[in-house]
Amino acid sequence: MEMAEAAGATRGADAAGTTQATDVAEATEAVGATDATDAQAAAPGSPAPEARRPGALWALGLFRSELVTVVRRWRTLALLGVLAAVPILIGIAVKIETSDGGTAGPSGGDGPAFISQVTNNGLFLVFAGLAATLPVFLPMAIGVVAGDAIAGEANSGTLRYLLVAPAGRTRLLLAKYASVLAFCLLATLVVAASALAVGALLFPLGEVTTISGTQISFADGLVRALAIAGMVALSLTGVAALGLFISTLTGSGVAAMAATVGLLITVQILDQIPQLHAIHPYLFPHYWLSFADLLRVPVYWDQLVKNLELQALYVAVFGSAAWARFTAKDITA
Repeated sequence: MEMAEAAGATRGADAAGTTQATDVAEATEAVGATDATDAQAAAPGSPAPEARRPGALWALGLFRSELVTVVRRWRTLALLGVLAAVPILIGIAVKIETSDGGTAGPSGGDGPAFISQVTNNGLFLVFAGLAATLPVFLPMAIGVVAGDAIAGEANSGTLRYLLVAPAGRTRLLLAKYASVLAFCLLATLVVAASALAVGALLFPLGEVTTISGTQISFADGLVRALAIAGMVALSLTGVAALGLFISTLTGSGVAAMAATVGLLITVQILDQIPQLHAIHPYLFPHYWLSFADLLRVPVYWDQLVKNLELQALYVAVFGSAAWARFTAKDITA
């Protein structure tokens, strides 16, 4: 019995010694860090507040981490798969419809009318694919990712742990929004790349006949296709800011995603009601299909500039609202 008690006392003393050593080591590191900071502050020409802030490389690492997290999710991969499938289905449908020498789609210049040009030049499948996915599929995918940005972290209980790092709420919010914007570009490029591959496989390629009736080289057409993809991605920045703001209002990722997508559908319906023409120029999807003006010679910039100005307004308003809400929010999860 005495030997057991002695062994227990020895183990207790060893554990206490280990704990004490750990505490001393941590305290030493903290004091050392404090002394280093104080010494840096005391040195001439090295202000202390800036020295304590995370550097630009750290902020870039935070953005990269958020982007990798978004892209690796199965939900995100499924959304990208659906977006890639839309041009494939359009190309196959047009090929089947025109196999007997018929024509596909209506004639004209913008929107779904691009389908009528696909049989002459496979590059037009890029424009048709973007026109088909922009009203519904692309913004819904962005709404899902943006709505889950903050609310999803709160729902899974990881938001507080993200804020433990020296990120700060503003930096974390900016990293979240930057990752959503990167997904906007990625989703748009997935649609364009899928459409270009299917168009080159099923249809001939060559000089591009613009909406103005003039012809441009295939290389020039590729450049314009890339510019159109960029314009479509910029057109989704307003939806991204709106979804991020909604994500800061709730702790449920599903609720935030549903609210964002529901609001998107509602605004789309309002934009189609003629009696509400007075508010149409202020609805974020109103100028989305203006990207067709990039296929004119010369390019018509009026609608394009209005679209960019409108998206910038939505980003400023709802981005500021998201920042005000998130920085003042009581984080409990």
